[in-house]
Amino acid sequence: MYRSGDELHLDDDEARGGSTPHIVRYVLIVSLVLVVLSMSTIWIARALSDRPSSTPVTAEQHALGS
Repeated sequence: MYRSGDELHLDDDEARGGSTPHIVRYVLIVSLVLVVLSMSTIWIARALSDRPSSTPVTAEQHALGS
């Protein structure tokens, strides 16, 4: 802390009243990874469950509605 005329200048830690451990950064990174993994799991599971049957449908069968 130092004084320049009538102004009082404080360091970052003095102005905040403590130090910042940067824990928020790690929480955001972990949250982002968990969201990406869960959304990917849901997307892949849905894609696998909606696979078409193993026998292909011909144009005639599709037109007849069978």
